[in-house]
Amino acid sequence: MTRIVAGESQTPKRRRALEVALAVGLVLLISVGAVVASAVARDSNASAATDGAGTPAAELKLGYFGNITHAPALVGVKQGLIAKNLGSTKLSTQVFNAGPAAIEALNAGAIDATYIGPNPAINSFVKSKGESVSVIAGAASGGAQLVVKPEIRSAADLKGKTLASPQLGGTQDVALRAWLGKQGYKTTPDGGGDVAINPTENAQTLKLFQDGKLDGAWVPEPWASRLVLQAGAKVLVDEKDLWDGSLTGKPGEFPTTILIVNKKFAAEHPQTVKALLKGHVEAVKWLHDTPSAEKSAVVNAALKQDAGKALAQNVIDRSLKNIVFTVDPLAGTYKKLLQDGVDAGTTKQADLSGLFDLRALNAVSPEKTSAAGLGRD
Repeated sequence: MTRIVAGESQTPKRRRALEVALAVGLVLLISVGAVVASAVARDSNASAATDGAGTPAAELKLGYFGNITHAPALVGVKQGLIAKNLGSTKLSTQVFNAGPAAIEALNAGAIDATYIGPNPAINSFVKSKGESVSVIAGAASGGAQLVVKPEIRSAADLKGKTLASPQLGGTQDVALRAWLGKQGYKTTPDGGGDVAINPTENAQTLKLFQDGKLDGAWVPEPWASRLVLQAGAKVLVDEKDLWDGSLTGKPGEFPTTILIVNKKFAAEHPQTVKALLKGHVEAVKWLHDTPSAEKSAVVNAALKQDAGKALAQNVIDRSLKNIVFTVDPLAGTYKKLLQDGVDAGTTKQADLSGLFDLRALNAVSPEKTSAAGLGRD
């Protein structure tokens, strides 16, 4: 029932009710529009890495190692595949010996992206609470071995011995410490414990082993092959035998080299990151498609330029046989890699969600690559 007050008709009240209704409707419409606009903005930002949006960087500073396990970088740089895809963006490169040094350079802004082992990338991600780096592709699987003096026949013979790894907290260092722990040995980051581990540059490891000052080393290719073929070492552990495929569906495969990018750089220059990945995918394809003789010649020439010396033919042939080049970073292995680092005392337990951003890779690669629930793909 409508109550009519003296001096007031029903018409103005109806008009005011209509005006209120229209105002409410307009507010709702604006609100809905804002929500839609926000969603569109989020979608736009989320797809930035895959649609080529953003401003290309004037320069891309790329890091990698002078190792065969970094052959996609060697080929991508020396064959001009990465530079070609970068277009007007200048490509600058820096060669490192081990992962922690490359991570320091990446976090300091001295480089924008780097080929690296997984454990230093995990360490950086954990320490920065997920703000520092993203894993954007895989590069190589396999090609890491524990090689020792011939008289060492089993893990039981390692007590009191001295072993080397490329650098404290690096991928092979963590693998060595984790494996020794499973054999019942204790190690410490300062070289103490049941087995002494001395982080040593790979070239020095070869010389020290030849001089009898080391009992063995857990190293990547080509250093494992050089120690075996040129210094008389034997393989005690081939790391591929420690991975049964239950985490990835690919028995014997584990990440040795991956490609990571500084998150701030990726956010500002997604188009440049996508161009880098195009060159990377082409480099991995080149390694798969090229005949062995040509492949070893090109990789060897690149190693000579970056490491100062070409490899003997038997060394490079053995090395290449031990490695699988792949754009898949094998994300399913990373929780185990983190736990190995925790057990080794080189990192702390953490949530790895957000470590991977594989959207740009999946936009340029013919194969779909999974982040295994640890990021975007």
